Amino acid sequence: MFNNYQEFWNLLPMIIIGAGIIISLIIEMYSKKSEVILPWFSILLFLAAGLHALFYIGDISIVLQNMLATGGNVNIFHAIFTLGAAVVTLLSIDYLKKYGIYFREYYIILQTSVLGMMLMAAAKDILVIFLGLELMSISFYILAGMNRKRLNANEASLKYFLLGAFATGFIVYGIALIYGAAHTTSIDFITSDFNLLSGNLLFVAGVLLFLIGFSFKIAAFPFHMWVPDVYEGAPTSVAALFSTGGKAAAFSAIIATLFALFNNGGQGNFFTPFLAVISVLSMFYGSIVAIAQDNIKRMLAYSSISHAGYLIIGLAAGNYDAVAGVIFYLAAYTFMNLGAFGMVALIEGKDETNLSINSYSGLGSKKPLLAALLALLMFSLAGIPPFAGFFGKYYIFIAAIKANLTWLAILGVISSAISVYFYIRIVVLMYFKTSDTEIGFEESNNYMLAIILSVLIVVLMGVFPGSFIDLVTKFI
Repeated sequence: MFNNYQEFWNLLPMIIIGAGIIISLIIEMYSKKSEVILPWFSILLFLAAGLHALFYIGDISIVLQNMLATGGNVNIFHAIFTLGAAVVTLLSIDYLKKYGIYFREYYIILQTSVLGMMLMAAAKDILVIFLGLELMSISFYILAGMNRKRLNANEASLKYFLLGAFATGFIVYGIALIYGAAHTTSIDFITSDFNLLSGNLLFVAGVLLFLIGFSFKIAAFPFHMWVPDVYEGAPTSVAALFSTGGKAAAFSAIIATLFALFNNGGQGNFFTPFLAVISVLSMFYGSIVAIAQDNIKRMLAYSSISHAGYLIIGLAAGNYDAVAGVIFYLAAYTFMNLGAFGMVALIEGKDETNLSINSYSGLGSKKPLLAALLALLMFSLAGIPPFAGFFGKYYIFIAAIKANLTWLAILGVISSAISVYFYIRIVVLMYFKTSDTEIGFEESNNYMLAIILSVLIVVLMGVFPGSFIDLVTKFI
């Protein structure tokens, strides 16, 4: 009986979200005030699940017939997903009102996507990863087209659906080949037989297809083609979720499966050449093309491709330092990008005005607090010390050097230097350029709370990076 209770307790973050979805459906059906109740109920759910995950991070176990893991880095990912989703919900309240696009299912689908992310991070079986991936992806396809009155939102949803389904095909076929070679979908069993399986061409092909499928999900070059149009067409609060929670969930699934394989028995990572090439192409393509963008949402979309490249350096390194670096970077990037997209959502006018980068000219004199917060976020995204973005890159580059991939770390530094231009350009426009036209937008306490919370986490992770990295390293 105690074991059953302990399993229930360890799974409580996922149970909270799952039960919350059902309760949200009931509220939506029977309450006339659901538009007011559901966002705050969703925030309460996310905070409860996230805080439980953080407080019981040491309760490591494998539950439900070895299908799900709890505790340790699984709980860190759960905290990233849920706390990030709480920020997205705060951003959504006034954004939906601005566009008049509150549809009854919005917050329920948002909760469902987070449950999918949590399943992916906790998976100890490849089929559970697939289940979580589909739960998250289908929710994302719907959320992308939530502003159904606008043509570009419908286009974004359709593009995301078609290319996402295409990517899922790679993943499913990869899983089939892995099962054909290993005769099991259990990650632990596959890991224990890795030495034998690594000589099986069928198994190697399956893992490669699995990686290619997830390269779509993490927006790595050349599987990035959906990113700019989807981020631009989707509601800004939803694009914030795609670029943070979706990316973090995909990396959590890769870490759950492939890092266990890469580090088994001291074997080398024979996928390093593939990952290194993908990393270099993603970093430089994203950084260079972002320079040419005038729309700030497209600029952030291309920058997310370059950030995927930095994270893939950690996958290529394939050591335990890289795991810690990737998780730290994902946590930092989640709140950096949430803050940046939150600022865009606040300043964005109705009918998608104020999305040009030039719209931010003179913001430093007109709205000093907003400009200061955005400048901090841009500095962190650019990787300038002492902010969290710098330490995220630092830990990953150090891991690459330890894995004898110094050349890859050097290219990462060069790409990061290129990316400084398009981030700092916004700061220059805010403080050193003036605008003849008054930028008009309605300020909101919900937006400001979400942005300030994001900036606070980014600053704290930059001031105390050692505390977070020690926490992550403890559970690898």
